[in-house]
Amino acid sequence: MKQWLVAVTAFFSSLSLLAQEPQQSPEPERYTRQDSLRGSLRPERTCYNVGFYELNLTIDPATKSIAGSNTIHYRVREPFKRMQIDLFENLTIESITQGGEPLRYVREGNAVFVTMKERQEQGSVERIKVSYHGKPREAVNPPWEGGFSWKKDSTGKDWVGVSCEGLGASSWWPCKDHLSDEPDSMRMTFRVPRGLKAISNGRLLRQQEVGTNQIEFTWEVSYRINTYNVTVNLGDFVMIRDQYRSRDYQYLTLNYYVLRYNGEKAVKHFEQVIGMLDCYEWYFGHFPFWRDGFNVVETPYLGMEHQSAIGYGNNYKNNSFGFDPILIHESAHEYFGNSLTCTDPAEMWIHEAFATYMESIYVENTDGYPSMIRYLMSQKPLIKNKYPMIGPRGVNYQHKDTDIYYKGAWLLHTLRCVVDDDNIWFMALRKVALERKHSPVTTKQIIDILCRETNMDLRLIFNQFLNYAAPPVLEYRVTEKGDYIELQHRWIAETYGFNMPLKYRFAYGPWHTLYPTREWQTTLIRRSNGWLNFAYELQYFGTKHMDLSNLKPQE
Repeated sequence: MKQWLVAVTAFFSSLSLLAQEPQQSPEPERYTRQDSLRGSLRPERTCYNVGFYELNLTIDPATKSIAGSNTIHYRVREPFKRMQIDLFENLTIESITQGGEPLRYVREGNAVFVTMKERQEQGSVERIKVSYHGKPREAVNPPWEGGFSWKKDSTGKDWVGVSCEGLGASSWWPCKDHLSDEPDSMRMTFRVPRGLKAISNGRLLRQQEVGTNQIEFTWEVSYRINTYNVTVNLGDFVMIRDQYRSRDYQYLTLNYYVLRYNGEKAVKHFEQVIGMLDCYEWYFGHFPFWRDGFNVVETPYLGMEHQSAIGYGNNYKNNSFGFDPILIHESAHEYFGNSLTCTDPAEMWIHEAFATYMESIYVENTDGYPSMIRYLMSQKPLIKNKYPMIGPRGVNYQHKDTDIYYKGAWLLHTLRCVVDDDNIWFMALRKVALERKHSPVTTKQIIDILCRETNMDLRLIFNQFLNYAAPPVLEYRVTEKGDYIELQHRWIAETYGFNMPLKYRFAYGPWHTLYPTREWQTTLIRRSNGWLNFAYELQYFGTKHMDLSNLKPQE
């Protein structure tokens, strides 16, 4: 074969070794009744919707303990006398009351079943108060294995943070711990030792001394909030205030709560926030929690997307592309993850794929298209292809690797290439962010919006990328035919009817489009100068040399 064919063969073999070598299927997951109680929507949960939480908590770093109450305001959807709330079993319930009267309850692991004195009638607005205390789980490897992080800063002062995505908000406060039900708003009051500040979500309503040894901070969130986004941070913080002016001349408050000795470096480092907010506004609309402000809190763990209280612990470091990936990624979650939220952890790809893809949008916006491609290519080797990006629903599924981040971002990047019109593609993404703003969202709803706005049926591509572990693989053979190249090709994919278009070109010439299906096809391509090059930087796929002895169709 001539040199161009050698080049394309060598290129493809280096592109996707994983696609050429079958991967062993992981052992099937086994789920417990606790998984189902936490992850499923049983009648004891669907009978009511939470409207408002009032959390009052005393936090004692010396004993690593908490004590207080949460009042759950709810609207009755279906008449009931028994409801489920959630609180980890290592925390002691002192009482559950309604209207000052004690209610009977039964604990089953981390689930709590409460029996009402009177039937709760459909449409009525009721409330119960849960008083409790104990030592919440201590974080093992936050934020991935979360809980309370009881730390000291470099001066020896207490520095406390909470991260509980996956673990669950019920690890430290009683609630309906399911992503499908967010309160419309929330108020949190924290009583802490004098000398510390308690920083939580939203806006600070008041701060007052309690006796001689404690200070009480009350915060309020004026928007919907998912339970794992609720947080509290204790430390010797100083507040740095800034302001962002939107493109239509509205002003957003920016508050950075950092350890006292990091104030000076924080002022310089967080200058990148203004450009980030401008980028995200251009593509996805106004910052979604405008009334509550954009807030960042320095944490003793790497970071977390806590709504209007973004956890930041990356030590004020930028990456080789010149920005802080924790700051940019966690802030992106304010749009995807906080404003719109999946209804089951099985669909957490919605949060992480879009937030990771927004990093690349930020790179393109600040440093151009070639830098964006380099950034995505730097993440491509991190894709594992061991598990589908959507897991089983109803069991509080926790993803086993980071494919919902990097493969998810590459799915969206691939769709940009397939749509092949940036105006249409980015307007479609904007529609997703705005139509589902401050709402729960499902995978189907996102796909439906993107299909409608692009006027393309993208469902087969989504199905292959989300519901199967393996990427689509192009099986091919190239033969010279005079002035033409004969390309025999097909997609290997589990999705019936899979037909993703594929870009190709010669060397650095203009892109052309190939239309493989799951059936063998032969395409004659007029030769041009340079080597044949498939769009490895535009789409995510694997390759496989065709076995000439076996041209059977796929099942």
